[in-house]
Amino acid sequence: QVQLVESGGGLVQAGGSLRLSCAASGSIFRINAMAWYRQVPGKQREVVAGITSGGSTNYADFVKGRFTISRDNAKNTVYLQMNSLKPEDTAVYYCNADVVSITAPRNYWGQGTQVTVSS
Repeated sequence: QVQLVESGGGLVQAGGSLRLSCAASGSIFRINAMAWYRQVPGKQREVVAGITSGGSTNYADFVKGRFTISRDNAKNTVYLQMNSLKPEDTAVYYCNADVVSITAPRNYWGQGTQVTVSS
């Protein structure tokens, strides 16, 4: 069994910063790609940023230059540094990971963390 636990969400004023963390735990052999998604009520979940096990990154256009994804493979943790936040960044942010465990490879989701940006 593998769990992803996010932390770091909260309320911030426009222009401010937050850092999200997502720690994976359980029977983990290796974690391949990790990513952050976000979702607002009534809309589909959308990808924000992704990172491979080797550290290659990609970003949605709406966060380029403002958000930075990183990971600590020794800690099985992925981070999302969010700067210059805008009210439209308000959403529930979800961590996603492709985990190779002792049983079989599988994709996992965290429970989500709320980010609210006030104008």
